[in-house]
Amino acid sequence: MSTPSTRPSPATTGELSTGAAIRLVAGREISTRVRTKAFLWTTALFVVAVVLGGVLLNAVSGQGPDATHVGFTPDASAAASAFEATATGMGVTVETSDVADAAAAEKGLRDGDLDLVVTAVDPTLDVQVKAAVDQTMQPVLAAFAQQLALASAVTDLGGDPADVSGQIAQAAPQVSALEPEPARDGGQIVAGYLAGILLFISLMTAGQLVAQGVVEEKSSRVVELLLATLRPAQLMAGKVLGIGVVGLLQVALVVAAGAGTATALGLLDSSSLDLGTTALWALVWFVVGFAMYALVLGALGALVSRQEDVGSVIGPVTTLMIVPYVIGISILPWDPTNSLATSLSYVPFCSPMLMPMRIALGVAETWEVLLALGLSIALVPVLVWLAGRIYSGAVLHSGGRMKVREALRRA
Repeated sequence: MSTPSTRPSPATTGELSTGAAIRLVAGREISTRVRTKAFLWTTALFVVAVVLGGVLLNAVSGQGPDATHVGFTPDASAAASAFEATATGMGVTVETSDVADAAAAEKGLRDGDLDLVVTAVDPTLDVQVKAAVDQTMQPVLAAFAQQLALASAVTDLGGDPADVSGQIAQAAPQVSALEPEPARDGGQIVAGYLAGILLFISLMTAGQLVAQGVVEEKSSRVVELLLATLRPAQLMAGKVLGIGVVGLLQVALVVAAGAGTATALGLLDSSSLDLGTTALWALVWFVVGFAMYALVLGALGALVSRQEDVGSVIGPVTTLMIVPYVIGISILPWDPTNSLATSLSYVPFCSPMLMPMRIALGVAETWEVLLALGLSIALVPVLVWLAGRIYSGAVLHSGGRMKVREALRRA
């Protein structure tokens, strides 16, 4: 059974101005929510995850292939530098060292200090191993043996093997691609993923908090006491502002942790990612995205009176959030100029997820970002008016779910 809507008149709203009323409600939301275990734990987990992710990425990127230890006996030591150059040119890391004699070579192989020993290079390449030649070294040994044979043939013909070797080393094929793949920047890709994931989770969580907070106040009838001194629009605006500040604080802490970790570990030394710009735009888009989603979710939350019904009423909006998120993380990192993702990045409600990813990936021009931001900001006043009317008409309603049309009519 529903109760008739009663809207307090200006005379019953006390002496508070609109700004003071909104600040009062926002302050209450901030002071209450920043002390909750949910906020503290989720923020701590986000920060720890970002820092550990950076440490793990640094450890993985810093691990190169294990070097192959190659010894050279006195009869072959002159060829050590040439052998190392051949291996490096083939992408194999080797460490060469001199071995005193055959006994030392055998001991080094049996103890595992050496992977192979070159005992002679003239007239043939002779190599000793403990059991078998590693697969990565087989092509290196074959190429070096061919070089030795070529040098021997050049010498027999009266040429200079050093000049021939230099020309061979500089020779390289000229490859032209019909559809060349663009160079991928690992730092930009990681930042794009993090921007999309962080903003999606933060906007989803903060927006749902607004809807749940509205229903919580309705079910406990606290809203009736608050509306004795506040107008519905002031109450909703304060709630959105307060939860928005809490959400922004959480996002800022996570972004700062990620940026600090990347800077401290030098993860972006070889990347063209503009970390400062990416982080700043992530915060801006959170504010804009939260304003849009929170207004809609708060208004929809006022249509029901039980927490169990919140999911059903805000379901269409949360689905709307998932669509650009999935498109963003599944397409943009590998196809930054994808036409579908690019087009959706201008659409309000999609921009907060997609545009920060395009910024991180370095494919969004300044005018594109400003255009998308302008379109989203232009929609906010419309949402304020619409959400305010729905909230005003439904906030004092109890019982079953109210339809949007009925809430607008009672506003």
